[in-house]
Amino acid sequence: MSTVILKRHENTERKKAELDALTTEILDTQYQVEQYNAIVASLTEKSNNFQNFLAQAEINCSSALNNKNFADQLVQSALDLQSFANIAFAKITEAEKKTRSLVAQMKIVIGKVIYSAEVINKLANIVIRKKSVNPLISDELLSMLSTACNNANTAVSLTLVALKAAFAAQASNIGSEAEIALENQQSMLLYRLLTDTGANGNLKRDNGGIKDISIIRLLDSAYTDAQNKYDEALNAGNIITRQLNEAKFKLNQAEAKLKLLQSGLAAAASGF
Repeated sequence: MSTVILKRHENTERKKAELDALTTEILDTQYQVEQYNAIVASLTEKSNNFQNFLAQAEINCSSALNNKNFADQLVQSALDLQSFANIAFAKITEAEKKTRSLVAQMKIVIGKVIYSAEVINKLANIVIRKKSVNPLISDELLSMLSTACNNANTAVSLTLVALKAAFAAQASNIGSEAEIALENQQSMLLYRLLTDTGANGNLKRDNGGIKDISIIRLLDSAYTDAQNKYDEALNAGNIITRQLNEAKFKLNQAEAKLKLLQSGLAAAASGF
């Protein structure tokens, strides 16, 4: 009888020890679950923050790229404007030379036309006077001289109009030359401002040395910095994401183990 009681007592102590061990393991697992929950919560917050950083870095990078591309377009536009202005200036200069030569030739022509008109008018006056004393002079001759006088006067008038138009064209060419020269100068100033180059096309010197501090270079550097910051934020976000996934995996394992231990404890306690 004493042997049965002894065995029963031993079984009771063994089950109690098992229950105590399960309880201890459950407490340890619960502590792990709490730790992993805290880690997951912290990494989730950090991941959200880095996503915001990444989104802002992407906006900054896009803005810096747009600024860089716009400045590049301005530089190209300035170069194109200089090229077009030089071509137009050469054409206008050539046209102005031809107009000046034409004006000089028209002055000679109009002088001859005016002289011819004066000669014809004088001849007509002489014939008219002769006609008054000599009726034999034909009326047809007088009519022809009258027509010639009218034509000569018309020719003088038309030549003067043409000369006026030539002068206007010459003045327009001179004005166009000034405008094109101004456009060329402004485009050159814009190009120098953007590229920080001097009149000789070289970089300006700073304290005896060459230092590129142009707007183009600054915008290039700003874009490079923005791109580097975006890459850094992306890499950091990827690292945090991996850490978060690992922490969630361990949390799931700890929670599954806790449920299993709790079920085992419940079963063991019900049979105790």
